[in-house]
Amino acid sequence: MKIYADNAATTKISEKALEAYVETSRNVYGNPSSLYEIGQDAKTLLEKSRESIAQLIGANSSEIYFSSGGSESDNWAIVSIAELGKKQDKKHIISSAFEHHAVLHTLDKLKAEGFEITLLDVHENGIVDLNELEDAIRPDTALVTIMYANNEIGTIQNIKAIGEICKKKDVLFHTDAVQAVGHIDIDVARDNIDLLSASGHKFHGPKGVGFLYVRKGINLFNLINGGAQERGKRAGTENLPAIVAMAEALKESLENLDERMWKVAKLRDDLIAKLRTIPHSALNGDEVCRLPNNVNFCFEGIEGESLLLLLDQKGISASSGSACTSGSLDPSHVLLAIGRVHDVAHGSLRLTIGEETTSEMIDYIAQSVAEVVEYLRGFSPVWDDLISGKAEFIL
Repeated sequence: MKIYADNAATTKISEKALEAYVETSRNVYGNPSSLYEIGQDAKTLLEKSRESIAQLIGANSSEIYFSSGGSESDNWAIVSIAELGKKQDKKHIISSAFEHHAVLHTLDKLKAEGFEITLLDVHENGIVDLNELEDAIRPDTALVTIMYANNEIGTIQNIKAIGEICKKKDVLFHTDAVQAVGHIDIDVARDNIDLLSASGHKFHGPKGVGFLYVRKGINLFNLINGGAQERGKRAGTENLPAIVAMAEALKESLENLDERMWKVAKLRDDLIAKLRTIPHSALNGDEVCRLPNNVNFCFEGIEGESLLLLLDQKGISASSGSACTSGSLDPSHVLLAIGRVHDVAHGSLRLTIGEETTSEMIDYIAQSVAEVVEYLRGFSPVWDDLISGKAEFIL
């Protein structure tokens, strides 16, 4: 059995999105900046896609800027507001300790340029404390940037309340919503969001395309100079086929959203219940305030990369909270942020299911994980020390 359970990393492009991509590539191949008919046809389709995306998140079309994806949108938003803050003598930015590296590394860059960065604790449940956020805001705070839903443990923040605090304090609020858009209901006006980042391939669109929502009245800096595209803020001929496909994918993702996500959440909860039967295991993140497709566990006494490789041999594509597979010996900063110790954080597993997942697949995943964990513990010196009493169990 082949099971893809890493939808947080990327999703398979939907048939409708793929058809839209191919159709646009074949028949609407003009440059949207050209004045002749073929170019204007492309321009019309570009703006139709912009309007569609805007309506789906409660925005105006003039507030949507197209990008290459979530990382670019995060960088664009944060650096823009930092530049604005610098002009107003506001060089303090608030974020959380477990943001995506597209945010954290951008903040590191700004710190080196003289900005002061406050990273809020996310506590054991992976949720920012609203009182701590409000207390952290200062007269020189230029921006609060907190992700809508975490990419590793799936916890969902109280974005509306965060937005209300920022609005009351007259501070701009950006959210990295890459994992949330297309999976939960988002309305930027209702949620008091000033800037929002999204990426098409996270909701069954193509890779290499995303968007940035920017509330009217906020001035972005010019990301790429050289042309008038994206209202002069991002020069370069627009990737029209990908933009059209992304708009189609988002529309499709939000159709019957409640019904589809209820089905996925039910499977998620079943998988969580089954994995909890494995001794000395623990769910990472809040059980209720989490994405409907996210399951993230730690298993004491094993290494996450070995778990991934053996699951792959059983036909299951998953990922680990550990960064070991990318060449780092350090465990996930997300798991450390919620209080997992290094040894436990190394033995983590992230499973992100989708609409195509079945109950039979859930059973197979649970059985396979249990078998692999038992196998790995069978020759683990760490596990030997734990069961012999030389070391104490943490989970």
